[in-house]
Amino acid sequence: MTAAPSSSPVLSAGSLVKTYGTAVALGGVDFRVAAGESVAIMGASGSGKTTLLHCLAGIIQPDSGTVRLVAPSGLVDVATLSEKERSRLRRESFGFVFQQGFLLPELTAVENVALPLMLGGTARAQAEQEAAGWLAALGLAGFETRRIGQLSGGQAQRVAIARAQVTGASVVFADEPTGALDSNTSAEVMDALIGSTTGRGRSLVVVTHDENVAARCSRVVQLADGRIVDEAVTA
Repeated sequence: MTAAPSSSPVLSAGSLVKTYGTAVALGGVDFRVAAGESVAIMGASGSGKTTLLHCLAGIIQPDSGTVRLVAPSGLVDVATLSEKERSRLRRESFGFVFQQGFLLPELTAVENVALPLMLGGTARAQAEQEAAGWLAALGLAGFETRRIGQLSGGQAQRVAIARAQVTGASVVFADEPTGALDSNTSAEVMDALIGSTTGRGRSLVVVTHDENVAARCSRVVQLADGRIVDEAVTA
């Protein structure tokens, strides 16, 4: 069962502006996501979807505006952090799932999932034990020692989902997580993604072109020309 979202946002943005030369990627965007909530960001190519996700996740800094995360240590103003501080935040508080997974093919499934923990200082044995637990929770028990090339597309994306969550990320960002999958596998991956994020009280932000994927989220935000033009709660 999906946890009911709280009313206050765990991540919020205010008046985000980002330009590239004369092109306006974001023209004053306000955004929020609560704990236990999933939000789909939709729009045509060039509408600003990925730029918004990257600003929210601290991958890039907006030209102006605020991005605030409610972290265990208190309120964090993401947009004003240094690159080193944002890198640490991405490692510890955010998780990422991309269309192509960006998994390391030379590593096994359990090594891919354990890597973020080891980068954070966790001993290898403990990291792999925790990684194996996540793989099992996502239906991949017995696949721990397989390399990525030995997995199906859907299995590889579940490895990516496990990797995104193993550090205890409070917010998971997914950029076209089912874009390379067929419809049946896409549904399975979304089940795994939603169940392991909002189902555990965490937040999920999804950039997608797929209306079926968006319909699985709590709320859908539509972007056009760098601005939010529609927002709706899904049934």
